[in-house]
This record gives sequence, C-alpha cells and structure tokens, in this order.
Amino acid sequence: MTGTTTDTHPTPAPVEVPTSDGSAHVRVLSGGGPARGTLLLGHGAGGRRDAADVLALTDLTRDGWTVALVDQPWRVAGRRVAGPPAGLDRAWSEVLTHLAEGSAPEAAAASPLLPRPWVYGGRSAGARVACRTSAPGSAAVEGVAAVLCLAFPLHPPGRPERSRAEELALPLQAGLPVLVVNGTRDPMGSPEEIRDAVGPHDGLSLHAVPGTHSPSTHLEDVLTHARSFLATVTSPRPDHRSPTA
Repeated sequence: MTGTTTDTHPTPAPVEVPTSDGSAHVRVLSGGGPARGTLLLGHGAGGRRDAADVLALTDLTRDGWTVALVDQPWRVAGRRVAGPPAGLDRAWSEVLTHLAEGSAPEAAAASPLLPRPWVYGGRSAGARVACRTSAPGSAAVEGVAAVLCLAFPLHPPGRPERSRAEELALPLQAGLPVLVVNGTRDPMGSPEEIRDAVGPHDGLSLHAVPGTHSPSTHLEDVLTHARSFLATVTSPRPDHRSPTA
C-alpha cells in the first residue's frame, strides 16, 4: 500500500441516496464469512474522493466487516468546498436513517440489511461528523457502537486556540469507544496534542503513525490499528443507544 489517493480501487458503483441537501452516494463493500458489523466512513473536506487511508480500511471486509463509503452531497454535486457543519451532520444522519430503515428504494438496493453493530467513522472533517452525530440526542440511528477517526483535525493549522476537543469528547462522554489515528507531524493536531486536549478517557485508543495530515505512507499500520480496535467492538448496551431522530 502507498500513501497516495487512487480511483482504481475496486469499489462498487455508487448508489444515490436523497437528502435535504441534495443527493449523497453510498458504496457498500461486503466480505465473506460471518458478518461482524458495518463501518460507515465519511471523507474529508478537500482532496480527491477516496484518500488512501480510507481505502485501506476496505480490507476489513476480509474480517467480516461491511464497509460503507459515504460521499456527502456537496462532493457529489461537484463543489470544491464543504458546507457548514450543521449541513454535513444533517446529510450524514439522513443517509444513515435511509440505510437503517430502508425507506429509500435506492438505499435498499445498496444493501437491504447492513449488519450491526454500526461504527461511525471518517477522515478529517468526516471524523468530526462521526463524533458529533454519535452523541446521544444527535444521532439519527440508534445503536452506534463506536467511532473511528482518521486524521482528526483538532484545530486549524497554526491555530491551537480553536480547539475541537469537545467534538472528540462527545462520544467518549457517551461511553463509546473511540479510535484516533493521527500523523506524528499533523499540523492540525499531533497525537500528543490530542491526548493533552481531551484528557484521560478509558475509551480512547490513540495511535500515532508517521506522517502529517495527509494519508500516511504506513497504511498497514493504519489498518492494523483499525483491525485491533474493531475486534473489541460489540453491540452497544441499551443505555448507550441514541433515540432515532
């Protein structure tokens, strides 16, 4: 594996899912063997559609995980800049509601039953969306079991005073396990910065990989951390479920 992005990875054709902000796309990859659950992954706010570290996680299908790649409406529409966080959260939640309820024929065609438990995840801005929508009272779908963050952007480059630690803390405060894999030289927040900002949490698995905010060239390390984390994920207890919006 390399640290570059690619459009040649064998992913299925996207299925259109309507949202109030426009059409989103979902690509569902399933593996063989007993189903372990579903990892739903969102992309970042820039660059090409599929970052190399996101694509690396599709190898988790070998372990029985279904991996759903969610393309936000702004990206499907061809816009270069993401919208405000509230719109990103709304579109993500609506996509997940469609997938959970099968309320849209398009979503049902993509996968009528995405196996549980569900893990919310994403890279950079997508990781922020996953954190914000996993908190009780915020998620559109009950039963999120964990959150997986690649390159969580703790703050804008050179602006540590604009911390987003409270977003990362939301699922932890709800009792959800959270994985964060960040580059050792990430200008938006090194693993050390994240640990200092969030503080001690039993549910936080924080790992460093060589690199910056771009996908690490050590993709096998990223995959290993994700694989180890997901091996511990089980269906959430009733008190950790969020009400359906």
